[in-house]
Amino acid sequence: MKLRQFAVLAALLVAASASGSGTHPSGPDVPAQPIGASQVVGLHGLAGAEFGASETELTRRGVLRADADTCGMTLAGHGTASPIFVDDRLVLLWLDDPMSTPEGITVGTPVAEVLTRYPSAVRLRAPPRTYRFDGLLARDGDRGYLFLHDGTAVREIIAGYADWARRLFDEGHSPC
Repeated sequence: MKLRQFAVLAALLVAASASGSGTHPSGPDVPAQPIGASQVVGLHGLAGAEFGASETELTRRGVLRADADTCGMTLAGHGTASPIFVDDRLVLLWLDDPMSTPEGITVGTPVAEVLTRYPSAVRLRAPPRTYRFDGLLARDGDRGYLFLHDGTAVREIIAGYADWARRLFDEGHSPC
């Protein structure tokens, strides 16, 4: 019986290995990175979707699209980044796993590590008796990262213009 289970398992492994070879699909609907691979979001934005770009231009270039399964617009190839526009300009990206900062901060990173990598981050306190997270705002000039956390680990990351990130925190908005 064990030999039979081994043979079935071996056959499944060979089939799985073979299915991973050959050509891979590409195009605007196929993620640029394998599922589970981290995409780095810098303070300039993402490749093809830089902060300050117009919503009109991103739509014309096919970078921005409406997706029925989401709460708003999405970026082609970057389904885990929700764009936020003000006056037709991309000002923030609300990031989800597996996005990361260049310093390796992702959703789930311990707060202590964020403070080590961004020692000048400003602590922001959520209003008492709300269901909002506290924040750490790490600025670099007019740009920055807002790390929303539960006191232990990062739960949300917002990247973009620091003043808009701070305003979003103060007003308690969500990406939807």
